[in-house]
Amino acid sequence: MQQQIHPESHYVIFRDTSSGAMFKVLSTCESDQTIEWEDGNRYPLVNIEVSSASHPAYTGIRRQAASEGKVARFKARFGERSLKGH
Repeated sequence: MQQQIHPESHYVIFRDTSSGAMFKVLSTCESDQTIEWEDGNRYPLVNIEVSSASHPAYTGIRRQAASEGKVARFKARFGERSLKGH
């Protein structure tokens, strides 16, 4: 293995913005933000949108994308108007 070609790894806190869960992981990611962890030390903070704490494949919770389709929204907006009388 070649020496000094690999990035240096260090502990980083990843925060899932959708669930609020935080994980302390060895990573090569860099960040300008820091946070104080449970052990009293400060670590770089990286915000992520999805993690195992919020992804439906890991949680088993399905999210509803839309509760009603386009036709139902159209009918709710314009009602059951008929063009027969015109």
